[in-house]
Amino acid sequence: MEENLKEAIDSFIMTLNGNDEEKRIEKAWEEKQKERNEFKNNSGFKRLLEILKRTIELVCAGEKIRIEPDSSKERISVYGKDLSIAIGKNGKNMEAIEYIINLIGKRKKLIDKRITIDIKDYRKKNVEKIRKIAIEMAKKAVKEGRKIALRPMPSYERKVVHNLLSTMKNVRTASKDEGKKRRIIIYPVINNS
Repeated sequence: MEENLKEAIDSFIMTLNGNDEEKRIEKAWEEKQKERNEFKNNSGFKRLLEILKRTIELVCAGEKIRIEPDSSKERISVYGKDLSIAIGKNGKNMEAIEYIINLIGKRKKLIDKRITIDIKDYRKKNVEKIRKIAIEMAKKAVKEGRKIALRPMPSYERKVVHNLLSTMKNVRTASKDEGKKRRIIIYPVINNS
């Protein structure tokens, strides 16, 4: 009986050791899968950059372009000599290219988060221009004591205006209309004190 007990204990210990070995193998396999996924994501992002480059080269025939992704892979800057066609009027073509690139990236599972494309720092310069206009229009609304409607804007531009003017105590903002006609209305805040 003592021998059977010893065999049972040895068998149990071997089973435990086997589980440790299985856990070690499983952990190594999971790490390998993680490495593969990271590689896949990086190679997918590189594929998406190549698609973007080819797209802009087709739109701006014969232009040599340089693409610079930021470290977070959420923003891609595109530079070249004459990319005005790729930017389009009020950045419409750039927005369309961004939409298409994000659509391709999501459908082909090349990316897992939205990417912002900025051609020749258009967005950066445009944000400064929008900030300047927003401040001028806010001052005008207060001076004239009436609401001022801004031109229709994409959501990221409206967000800039709302955030900027929310710091001013003498005006408030609201968005009006739907879709492409959505715009910001600046209202003066009248103090009755």
